[in-house]
Amino acid sequence: MDKELFSKLSEITEEEKTILREKNGIDKTIYMSDTDGIIDSGKLLEEGKLITYRPHTRFVHFPEHGHNYIEVVYMCSGSTHHVIDGNDIYLSEGELLFLSKNARQEIYPADENDIAVNFIILPEFFSETVKMLGNDPSPLHDFVIDSLVGAGEGPSYLHFKVSDILPIQNLIENLIWSLEKHEPNMRNINRITMGVLFLQLLNNTERVVFKNSDKDHKLMMSVLGYIEDNYANGELKDLASLLHYDTFWLSKEIKRISTHTYSELVMSKRLDQACFLLKNTRMKIIDISMKVGYENVSYFHRIFTKRYGMSPRQYRISR
Repeated sequence: MDKELFSKLSEITEEEKTILREKNGIDKTIYMSDTDGIIDSGKLLEEGKLITYRPHTRFVHFPEHGHNYIEVVYMCSGSTHHVIDGNDIYLSEGELLFLSKNARQEIYPADENDIAVNFIILPEFFSETVKMLGNDPSPLHDFVIDSLVGAGEGPSYLHFKVSDILPIQNLIENLIWSLEKHEPNMRNINRITMGVLFLQLLNNTERVVFKNSDKDHKLMMSVLGYIEDNYANGELKDLASLLHYDTFWLSKEIKRISTHTYSELVMSKRLDQACFLLKNTRMKIIDISMKVGYENVSYFHRIFTKRYGMSPRQYRISR
């Protein structure tokens, strides 16, 4: 991270000085409007703004609480220990934690070198992000949609272990920098940056931990990993055999955990790869169709057009 920016984030704040001096807990008046245990965006966001950031307050225990906004935590250095909906989450340097309004969070005290950034985001900030995400099934897509509609059906948190993905690290730093420097056209810049960040995260779905049991999570990581390596010709029965499960049972579990069928997950990966090949190679469209697993080129054209609102050829020309 830029040295000047990191130095600013590392400074001991007035709030932290008071905590160190008086050895008390958090000052709830900074965060909450009443005693219901909900951190209020109105306390943290300037009127008219949809997003801001603040360094995470160290040296103090945050008792269990909720938020009336979307929170994204980025770990600049060190680590922090969170308990979210009863699950222990250890956030390490370079990792991201997304929290929905439905999440209940507790945070253990951080030390001086545990530097984290909390983004406070109103749901409507993600309206442009949804357009960029499209309809590809993923925990991240479900998280954003649920954040906008408030249905309480998406995952309450997402933990991305992406410390080694340089583009993601750069995008987070750009977002912090833009918010800190109050650059012109900041709202548009930040929305586009967030959208690109989400697209990068979508390319690293295997790095996400979300609210399911450990068994559910391990199963979905196996499923997504198999699809990543075998999207062109991998079949559910082969995956079931590999994992030593009944095919019908596995099909139901995939649908229960991810809210999508195995076929939907495979199609999403195939079309995503087709888009990559259309944009980055000169391969013929018929060859792309075959490469991603569709021998019936007419069918490939039909589902591609339905997903993206344009034919593969139009997509290649427009991009």
